[in-house]
Amino acid sequence: MSALALTGMIALPADAATSLKIQYKTSATGATADQVEPWFNLVNNGTTAVALNTVKIRYYFKADSPTQEYRFACSWAVLSCSTITGAFGTISPGTATADRYLEVGFTSGTLAAGAQSSDMQLRFYRADWQRVTQSDDYSFSAARTTYADWDKVTVYQNGTLLWGVAPAGGNPSPSPSPSPSPSGSPSGPPPGGSGVVFDDFNYVDANDSTITAHNWTIRTNQGGPGIPGATWPKGNISFPIISGTNKALQLKSVTDGTSAGTQQSEVLHQRKFLEGTYAARVKFSDAPTSGPDGDHIVQTFFTITPLAFDLDPNYSEQDFEYLPNGGWGEPSNIMYATSWETYRNEPWLAVNTHTEVRASYDGWHDLVLQVSGGQIKYYIDGALFATHGDIYYPETVQSVNFNLWFISGGLLGSSTPRTYVQQVDWFYHSKNEVVAPSEVLNRVNGYRASSTRWVDTVPGA
Repeated sequence: MSALALTGMIALPADAATSLKIQYKTSATGATADQVEPWFNLVNNGTTAVALNTVKIRYYFKADSPTQEYRFACSWAVLSCSTITGAFGTISPGTATADRYLEVGFTSGTLAAGAQSSDMQLRFYRADWQRVTQSDDYSFSAARTTYADWDKVTVYQNGTLLWGVAPAGGNPSPSPSPSPSPSGSPSGPPPGGSGVVFDDFNYVDANDSTITAHNWTIRTNQGGPGIPGATWPKGNISFPIISGTNKALQLKSVTDGTSAGTQQSEVLHQRKFLEGTYAARVKFSDAPTSGPDGDHIVQTFFTITPLAFDLDPNYSEQDFEYLPNGGWGEPSNIMYATSWETYRNEPWLAVNTHTEVRASYDGWHDLVLQVSGGQIKYYIDGALFATHGDIYYPETVQSVNFNLWFISGGLLGSSTPRTYVQQVDWFYHSKNEVVAPSEVLNRVNGYRASSTRWVDTVPGA
């Protein structure tokens, strides 16, 4: 290798036949982050096309400890995540800002002269899911929130340095064995850890056969929770357009103050979920769409393992529950995040822990639930709402549910019918992966940008 390459200087002039450069930005700008998010745009300034399988990109960082392991994933890429690989290598001896690197490669594709790759939204994270310190990383810059040339990331073709300045020891030795990025659906961006479920709820009506094909069930059987004797009509589920051509799942519940005149609604996914990240964009409402206000109604997004018997140790439940009119002894608006170990019906015994905020949550909210490493974390609109763990951590596979129901004994003393609705714009789950709330939104936006309405790569239980 030439002395020029060893110094890490740019090896070829801009007018060479092959001339590549990297533009960089990050969507995670904190000194620490759930995951490092280097986004790249590879630009071909040369006069000939470049076979991408000859190209390597290196991002340099300081490991949080000598033995720390990392995992790579591609969130979304114009080139397709299925063609992008990521592997980690070691720099020895290291420097104060770099002793590792992420090497990004490609399995196929060509970048034409004068062309650019456009977005490659990449990320990596600690294998133990703890926060990553990135403020001391050679290639990181919190100021880079829009794409611009960045010479602290290097580009190689067939082992020759074409762009950037590597830290000491950071030039090519034999490339590490690539670990492929998780492969996405053929029609959309990435699945995540061990598969994903994404649903944009683009259904015709409650009788659409693809609802069942996509592993959802519209509840019609009677029983709890809620008003004894209430019904659960299939027709209370619909999919209205909420903007442009975008549809949402809508749950409707109605009551006239009697058991016979009360209808509740629920939609649930099959039981196959446990650790990982769950997310949904949900519209809560503080008032009915018609009729008098004041019923104790519960608007929900939750996971659950059924109770087989009183104090069943395999039972689990993680709830977002919004009570716009109060209930359970509360006089007005309250949001609960509740994690359950188990319960007994008679006499009532609840083994759970909860966090609550007494405020209005009327309108759309992004709800994220992370279940990993013995901790359950609840986020609302990107802010951490609650952290639970210990005995409340789930042990068995769960279903995902949306439910709109009335608290028994909490109906308004009026015979005038009233109707409440709850809407869900989308649902997302990544199995065995902690996904930051901002990254969840990036992935959902990626699916929508590629017109991907539904993906399910999570194996059945």
